[in-house]
Amino acid sequence: MTSPERAAPERPTPERLTITGPEDILGFIPHSLGYWPADSLVAMTMQGKRLGATLRVDLPDLDSDPGLRRFARTVRDYLEADHDADGALLVLFSEDGWVGGSGSWPKGVPAGAPLEGTLARLLTALEVELELSGLPVRDAWFVGEDFWRNAYCFDPACCPFPGRSVDEIRDSRLNAEMVFRGSSVGEDPSSAGGALPAAAEADDSVLESEQKWATEFASLRGSRAQFAKILDVWKRVLAEAGEGHLPAELAGYLRASLRIPHWRDAVLVMSAAGRLAAEQGAEDFGIFAPDAGLRVVSPPPGALSAAGPAEDGSDDGTFPAPGYGDVLLGLAPPSPRWDRMRALDRVLQQIGAAGGGEGGAAALTGRGWIEWCRGRGSFAHALLERAAAEHPGYRLAELLSELVSRGTLCGWAGRRESAWQKFETDAA
Repeated sequence: MTSPERAAPERPTPERLTITGPEDILGFIPHSLGYWPADSLVAMTMQGKRLGATLRVDLPDLDSDPGLRRFARTVRDYLEADHDADGALLVLFSEDGWVGGSGSWPKGVPAGAPLEGTLARLLTALEVELELSGLPVRDAWFVGEDFWRNAYCFDPACCPFPGRSVDEIRDSRLNAEMVFRGSSVGEDPSSAGGALPAAAEADDSVLESEQKWATEFASLRGSRAQFAKILDVWKRVLAEAGEGHLPAELAGYLRASLRIPHWRDAVLVMSAAGRLAAEQGAEDFGIFAPDAGLRVVSPPPGALSAAGPAEDGSDDGTFPAPGYGDVLLGLAPPSPRWDRMRALDRVLQQIGAAGGGEGGAAALTGRGWIEWCRGRGSFAHALLERAAAEHPGYRLAELLSELVSRGTLCGWAGRRESAWQKFETDAA
């Protein structure tokens, strides 16, 4: 149906923006996804006159009618998750059907009509499935590298072949507003380096620090006191995220802490659901052993600011605390702490840039999980693929990559009230 590594659904929360024409709708898509898609179907639900969920999937094999029908049913199933939807918009990003970009057109075919055997059959299959599910297609467009056109307009007076310039999309009023709000459009994450900057040169001082701390942590994996210290340090770091470059000793300490799976998972859970959930989950897993007489390993003096972060009262969480599995799948709490997850993403990006290995793979995997929670499947997949390359067999990266490849949506991304909002405050 689709190449599995790129069949990732995207479900950003709709922004409060005014759309006045198709150029605005088409201009919103790259900002919503974070990149300009290629060889993709982008489907958007409609709730009355409002945009709802956004889905991006690879285009299927256009030569297989059974494949087109299966593809259409899969798209229908994704869009039906938006229970308030009553219609859909479809955008097919492809160079197929543009007659090589030459401007020539077969005799007897209405100008602007898609050629048989290309995208027309796919659009028909989608129309049938969505109509039967109560999500009729309200409009559809084809977008190529240079031109775009309405899929239903064949009048050469207003829709001459090959179409209108894509510059109209890039110069649209909504695109300008998105840029003004601080949004940018990057490369397709499926392309080489598209989702991520080029791997930076390894920081030997950080990697040496990581190895030193990993050796000290080896005997403390089951220590309750050391687990509490790890959460203390990470909480402080997240509260101060963005306030400067992390010292090498602290960056190494953090990387080494992520090399212990239940500490890594606790950090992810704490960022989204609070410290109570992180602590209760560790207790439930029975990871602790008697630690009488074991010392607690702290970062070196001066690595953290002298004053701890102000308590915001949010780490008490709710009781009973959600389990690790529910948090990692976005099933609980009802809405995560997007501000802390954003801070964690910044910290993971910084410590991950120091180099690869197990610590680098853990940082990339954490970032991939956050992108999946945001509903940005393509970015999640690219990060998880790099994590697997940095440390082959890294289990959490493999499990999350399988979820993304199957098209599984994070629970938070599938609910309007909990989904990540790109431009509004991240605090839940």
